[in-house]
Amino acid sequence: MDVDFIFRIAAIGIIVTVLNQLLVRSGREEQAMMTTIAGLVVVMLMVISGIGELFETVKSVFGL
Repeated sequence: MDVDFIFRIAAIGIIVTVLNQLLVRSGREEQAMMTTIAGLVVVMLMVISGIGELFETVKSVFGL
């Protein structure tokens, strides 16, 4: 995992936060919630793939 990975997650968080605030202030709370959930799902998928890569690396280091 690189610092780039952390920056991508932070960028997604910033974009989701801005969209959430814009939608809430325009009276679209439902879309704001869906945007937040979609952002969370995207970040969780990124983290899960990163954990998968970590396990593969550990597996190759120990020769399993």
